[in-house]
Amino acid sequence: MTDATSETQTLDQLTPGQSARVAKINGKGAIRRRLMDMGIVKGTEIQVIKASPLGDPVEYRLRGYSLSLRREEARLIDVSHAI
Repeated sequence: MTDATSETQTLDQLTPGQSARVAKINGKGAIRRRLMDMGIVKGTEIQVIKASPLGDPVEYRLRGYSLSLRREEARLIDVSHAI
């Protein structure tokens, strides 16, 4: 069950410097498996580092490493309210 005070949004809506926890991965099949293989699973803290000059891809930090995702991929990841 979710907290009444928690808000969910998609990862692509966060701005550089914000952090949040992964709540759910909405993708199916190969894309879902790929995201999970990269360590993006429920409860993982993820921080937005920076966006490329044209805005896509975006660099994230999670589990001690940096990861770049396209906004289209980040849109599949629901996160709890920014930490």
